[in-house]
Amino acid sequence: MTFFSSIAGFIQVLALGLYLHPIHVSVTEIEFDEKDKALEIMMRVFIDDMELTMREKLNQPELDILEPKNGQTIDQMVSTYLKDHFKITLDNKPQKTNYLGHEKDGEAFVFYIEVSNVKKWKTIQVLNDIITETHEDQSNLVHVTARGNVRSLRLTRNNPSDKLTFEMK
Repeated sequence: MTFFSSIAGFIQVLALGLYLHPIHVSVTEIEFDEKDKALEIMMRVFIDDMELTMREKLNQPELDILEPKNGQTIDQMVSTYLKDHFKITLDNKPQKTNYLGHEKDGEAFVFYIEVSNVKKWKTIQVLNDIITETHEDQSNLVHVTARGNVRSLRLTRNNPSDKLTFEMK
């Protein structure tokens, strides 16, 4: 499975979500770039779900996440939130995630995150409990590409973290 087929899969999930709305799902792509020694992460989240979560978290019921008037930017709000709700561990060693920014893509935000200085690893553990405090049925799909292999996780309120093991080449 290539990166582009993963994107096609996300578009299908998104189309289904728009048809059946409300669907509460995020899709995160994690790709290990051995050359740059980094995990490159792209997370897609519905804007309305993120806005509702940030309203509740910040206790600001009138918050407009696209034009915040609380003195913070979208990136400031979201980076703080993601540090608490999205974590990566490689071979039982917690990694520092670096929030790089976002863009708006239709009805979704795309958040860009990176883990740099990544040494060879075999096991990745992902904690992703974004929006689960707002929507009980939230599913956070995570696709990890490493060493030519793609593996996936479905993380939920009851199962917010899981591990994948990749064979060493």
